[in-house]
Amino acid sequence: MTDDLATTPAVQGLLERLGLGLLPPPQADGPTGRNRNAAGRTTTGRAVFVKQLDARQPDAARRFRRQLAYEEAAAARPGPPASPKCLGWDADELLVVFEWLEGGRSGSDLASDEEFDDELARTAGEMIGALHSLPPDALPARGTGTAEPDPILLPPLEFFEALPLAYHTQASGASLEAWGMLQRDTELAGALRRLRAEEAAAPAAFVHGDLRLDQFLLHRGRLRLCDWEEFRRADPARDVGAFVGEWLHRAVLDIPSKDAELSGPSPQLSHTDIVMRGVAELNRLRTRNVAFWEGYRAATASAPAASAAAVADPRLPVRATAFAGWHLIDRMFASAEQRPRLTALDRAAAGIGRSAVLHPEKFTTVLGLEA
Repeated sequence: MTDDLATTPAVQGLLERLGLGLLPPPQADGPTGRNRNAAGRTTTGRAVFVKQLDARQPDAARRFRRQLAYEEAAAARPGPPASPKCLGWDADELLVVFEWLEGGRSGSDLASDEEFDDELARTAGEMIGALHSLPPDALPARGTGTAEPDPILLPPLEFFEALPLAYHTQASGASLEAWGMLQRDTELAGALRRLRAEEAAAPAAFVHGDLRLDQFLLHRGRLRLCDWEEFRRADPARDVGAFVGEWLHRAVLDIPSKDAELSGPSPQLSHTDIVMRGVAELNRLRTRNVAFWEGYRAATASAPAASAAAVADPRLPVRATAFAGWHLIDRMFASAEQRPRLTALDRAAAGIGRSAVLHPEKFTTVLGLEA
């Protein structure tokens, strides 16, 4: 079913005020996501992508202000933009209009096709390093956006004590099974609490806050980064760990599922065997993380004094490794949302992620974050 966002009075009015023309009614399903989206060419020939945040969500207004904060910071920076060009917005309607990069391919699609190579990974590292190197005063003083440094709420530590009723009533059987497993793991819960405490004490930088491969977009040979609704000042290890965690997740997915030990809901491999197989698969993809880290360090080598403490923090790779471990566990939950039971690969992901959270110093080099 197509979304009629393109033809709503709010969107058409905004496009007219911006001098972009009007979008025709959609002929097919548009881009998908947690927000309403529309994309196409207007009557003036402009390729536009329109996003509207869901006002019924309690954090929608804040996420919108974060997006605006990033756009205002990006507009004040010299050089080509790292993200699709923002063409305007309507704060009352929570609408933003971007240049539509027609034909662009997401990083996750590129990775699936083995086309997110080391060169692209290094470029991604340079982009994130440049972001983390922004000085604290990068936001215009009179801007309308906000990058409040309130903490990112993942991992949800309170879930280790008890699940909220609203979550419990809507969760899949596999998700409830996974939380039942984690709630008995007091060692993991303790390690995550220590990670959150160390994060709170770490030097802060401007971060993307929701980094995944599908947030990258390759268009005409140039890599861009999208979806800045979690933009804020926070621990830069979050972004680094998320990128590394994406490749760790792909390594787990590539563990041969045809093996008899992994074919059922309960794996027959020991925890050590699972970790060893995951690490073996990661070796094939490790060069992506190495290239990303090289690009990141090159971009942060000459960081302004105000940002140097955050990007030169010697504990950043260790925290990033721990966050990569949590990222893997979090992706396990994402894949479990539509299933009644956990699979063997779900449990493998949790086991490998757990090891990275508990002993990040042992995995930092394995994951490509050389000191």
